[in-house]
Amino acid sequence: MTLRHALATLLACAGLAACGGSSDSSGGGGGIGGTGTMHVLLTDAPSCGYDEVNVTVDRVRVHQSPTASDTDSGWSEVVLAPSRRIDLLTLTNGVLEDLGQTALPAGTYTQLRLVLVDNDAAHPLANSVVPTGGGETALTTPSAQQSGLKMNVALTVEPNKIADVVLDFDACKSVVKRGNSGQYNLKPVITVIPVVSDAGLRVLGQVDPALVPDSTRVSLQQGGVPVKTTTPDATGRFVLYPVPVGTYDLVVVSAGRATVVVTGVPVVDSAFTTLNGTTLPITPPVTTTRPVTGNVTPSTATVRALQTLTGGPTIEVAWPAVDATTGGFDLAVPIGATLKAPYAPSPATLAFAADSGSAGRYSLEAMSAGATKTQAIDANGAVAPVTFAFP
Repeated sequence: MTLRHALATLLACAGLAACGGSSDSSGGGGGIGGTGTMHVLLTDAPSCGYDEVNVTVDRVRVHQSPTASDTDSGWSEVVLAPSRRIDLLTLTNGVLEDLGQTALPAGTYTQLRLVLVDNDAAHPLANSVVPTGGGETALTTPSAQQSGLKMNVALTVEPNKIADVVLDFDACKSVVKRGNSGQYNLKPVITVIPVVSDAGLRVLGQVDPALVPDSTRVSLQQGGVPVKTTTPDATGRFVLYPVPVGTYDLVVVSAGRATVVVTGVPVVDSAFTTLNGTTLPITPPVTTTRPVTGNVTPSTATVRALQTLTGGPTIEVAWPAVDATTGGFDLAVPIGATLKAPYAPSPATLAFAADSGSAGRYSLEAMSAGATKTQAIDANGAVAPVTFAFP
């Protein structure tokens, strides 16, 4: 099975809605009668260590059955003609790439696939990466992923309505280095964000322009899980969009700086959430960082560094790439105390306080095939290499 016909990342999401209800004979998800429209857009979380991450999109497919195969009937498709090569790193800070739309039977869809063009003799760099300081290299897909990552969605398409679907392709977590071979694997990490709204679903703010944009990441998190991540532009401005309605912790991490957290940030669909302006930018203080290294088996596992602040919340501070050949990983975590402030609508001043009780204390979390292992570390001193092994 080729990448063009089988590279599929199926996305878990909490109900993509346009309103409605019907019956459908293709199996799996219920139909509601009539015809609606699915409109697909693409965006990206920031990359780490790459100047370009290119994918060539051929089509997006949806089906009402979560178990439908590539050859089953009942698929609806947004086909890009011609296929479009997109540098994901151009799609940060609220930028969306419109992939198109298609009419389809109204109902509930439970399977969604993003289909990419193959790297072949005619298009050897259809999917590629440009490491910072290096040359363009093809992205390859491990044989274990040729059937795609199959997860359920809940996409409801109403009659005579448009269901907007935003695919958030995390370039940083989707590119995996393969030892010292100079090669890279494409391991797609994509989430779905339901409705696009010109009126809201976004958080705007400002960090100190002195922060290096390439090493600064701003994210909205819930329970230590990033929902949307971006990098600030050259002026320090950041836009997190689109973001589902809810309440979030905003986390700012930057190389050589302490972590900054704003708790209780609201997102609504009727207005922008403005955190601060140019006169009061978020300015994380300079701090020492501590290197943390380790190894995880199998090398397909993921690793991240979490920090639990006094009185909460728990936040994700770093997500190191795991080498696809060796399983090795390395990251750096700040020793200085994290600064925390409760959300206050602009133009109120955010009242940051240092959380000295959690300074330098982290938990490494490894995940593989649904299993999770954790290891507490104290970065106030040297950290011994950490090893995780899954059956």
